[in-house]
Amino acid sequence: MSLQGCDNFPDLEKHNNHMAHVLTPDMYNKMANRKTKLGTTIDQVIQTGVDNPGHPFIMTVGAVACDEESYETFKEMMDPIIERRHKGYKPTDVHKTDLDHTKLKNGVFDPKYVLSSRVRTGRSIRGYRLPPTCNRAERRAVEKIINQGLDTLGGAFKGKYFPLSKMTDAEQDQLINDHFLFDKPVSPLLTCAGMARDWPDARGIWHNDDKNFLVWVNEEDHMRIISMQKDNNMEQVFARWCDGLTKFENALKENGHEIMWNEHLGYVLTCPSNLGTGVRAGVHIKIPNVSEHKLFATILKKMRLQKRGAGGVDCEAKGGIFDISNDDRLGFSEVELVQMVVDGVHFLTECEKKLEKGESIEQDVENLKDLTKLGNDLQGCDNFPDFSNHNNHMAKVMTRELYASLEDKQTKNGTTLDNCIQTGVDNPGHPFIMTVGAVACDEESYDTFKAMFDPIIERRHKGYKPCDKHLTDLDPTKIKNGLFDPKYVLSSRVRTGR
Repeated sequence: MSLQGCDNFPDLEKHNNHMAHVLTPDMYNKMANRKTKLGTTIDQVIQTGVDNPGHPFIMTVGAVACDEESYETFKEMMDPIIERRHKGYKPTDVHKTDLDHTKLKNGVFDPKYVLSSRVRTGRSIRGYRLPPTCNRAERRAVEKIINQGLDTLGGAFKGKYFPLSKMTDAEQDQLINDHFLFDKPVSPLLTCAGMARDWPDARGIWHNDDKNFLVWVNEEDHMRIISMQKDNNMEQVFARWCDGLTKFENALKENGHEIMWNEHLGYVLTCPSNLGTGVRAGVHIKIPNVSEHKLFATILKKMRLQKRGAGGVDCEAKGGIFDISNDDRLGFSEVELVQMVVDGVHFLTECEKKLEKGESIEQDVENLKDLTKLGNDLQGCDNFPDFSNHNNHMAKVMTRELYASLEDKQTKNGTTLDNCIQTGVDNPGHPFIMTVGAVACDEESYDTFKAMFDPIIERRHKGYKPCDKHLTDLDPTKIKNGLFDPKYVLSSRVRTGR
């Protein structure tokens, strides 16, 4: 039993999400009895990641915040999750905000390719639990607070709230036709996090009279604020979003309410992936040629963009139409993130035009500025491997911080950390077994790189601790009943190594 760790530790052997890569039995034991002031436990935070081992299209986080304090109370786990998801963002880093839409350049796209433009973010009301664990009274209070703020808006932002529970059939049909309606969550990522409880109580949609500025109430976050239009003009979309968001936040403050925010994490939201700006700026773009090109993934990576099907994260693209958006949320300002999308969409459009003419884009992609080099203070060590799709013990243990602490070490025989982990870098996973992902290159490897090897050994050998002692016994006379039925047993073998 002493080797098993805490009996309540979840089985994460076959999991491939950020939480599963970070959480160890020791870490879990330290946090198991903690609670935030509002009662959040570590099990509530990780449940969605336990119930969902992985996702076919994206690397999921595997954890949610249930209240504002979750990020601090469980920081031993949350900090490395944030660092992994946000490309090296450290606990000491400071987030920046910039809502000056006049800084955006070249925000109008070619209408032949870009079908719609959209910017959204989330906000949370301080003092209330977040959707994974809030009760009905809290959810209704949040709905009331949001509506009181929206009621004060006028001019281009004058609008109406439609509660899901009281929506008429005609209103529902209209909102569906406008592509505004959000429905009860069916994705297990959300349902396992508790997002669908009491549906549709205290959920609703507000939109302005022009139907281009929306607020979703009590979906995945307390609120999602969206600016959108079915055309190619991101400049207008972003300007409206900045203006409406500022006016709405000021109205909330005047009514005595605060938004969850701190200088390290920026705007605090339910999913760690949305921390910082919470911004996802995206377009629906028709690029059937580029999307089939071998360099499509390279373009997205260099420009810090992500792709989805036009129907959402769980949908595949159809007809070459993709939802292209910023991959980052934290560490860059709102203006910077939207500009990345603008620049990336223009580049994808030019590539699509070239491919339509039968021209090559390989030199264009080769010359494309690699934005992954931006902000090296946030990127950690440039030599850190990409483990975003890996599922072996080494990849689950290794963090940028751990890598940086071991990178310059060598054994007396010259073994480096990269020598030890190369097999795990080159082999993301195995279809039948959970591989180790690391080897010792000499006897000293296990001690020189013990900060990595000890947790790998503990994971592989079911809780075997650095303080445990192994026992040896080579007395064959102690074996009992070692003869099998020859009808069934065809051969026998014992092996070891030295």
